[in-house]
Amino acid sequence: MGRRRGPRRALTEEEILDAALDLLDDGGPDAASVRGIAARVGVAPNAIYTYFPDKAAVITALVERLLGQVDHDVFADRERPWRERLEALALELRAKLTAHPGAVGLMIGGTLEGPHALALNERLLQLLADAGLDPADAARASYLLVVYVLGSLAREVAQVSHGGPLPPESERVAGREEDFAATSTDEFPLTAAAARTRAGYVSTEQYLWGLRRILDGLPTRGGTTRS
Repeated sequence: MGRRRGPRRALTEEEILDAALDLLDDGGPDAASVRGIAARVGVAPNAIYTYFPDKAAVITALVERLLGQVDHDVFADRERPWRERLEALALELRAKLTAHPGAVGLMIGGTLEGPHALALNERLLQLLADAGLDPADAARASYLLVVYVLGSLAREVAQVSHGGPLPPESERVAGREEDFAATSTDEFPLTAAAARTRAGYVSTEQYLWGLRRILDGLPTRGGTTRS
């Protein structure tokens, strides 16, 4: 007589995405394999394929879920100055993504064409239209801003080798400053003199400095306003 099988493990897409995010946080993108996800939720790997055709589909859904957690209220009030709203959006994205550093590379490598990504882009285009940009310039500016935000965050999270959320900003800046103090003043005098500024490349101050320089150059209504 054959061995009787036990009840099949119930599973949901949310559980799979929770497991993928846990693995991503612990070990980076390579750790979030279908086999690893299956082990984390306690099923055979083929059970995952009932919900997602491959790892890429899991990652796409995970990116969408993270973008769905962005709080649109921080930049949706059209009565506020457009620059203030755009800075609030950039800071909200930074906060959400630095909580899951492994996801930053996934967003850079993905298409960002899901409903949450498109909703975010729609809000950004509206914000830029409120600033006085025509539709073509708004679309180009939207792309530029996304590249800046994701590129800045990719450089920021690349500085940390372990999984999990980033250490406090002050701790990371202090560690970089200590490392840069060893730069030879004879061989690289200008680089050595800029050690403190370079250490702050991973800071909120630097992030906003770069963002504001981009905003200064946008062809907005009434010209540019430096901040």
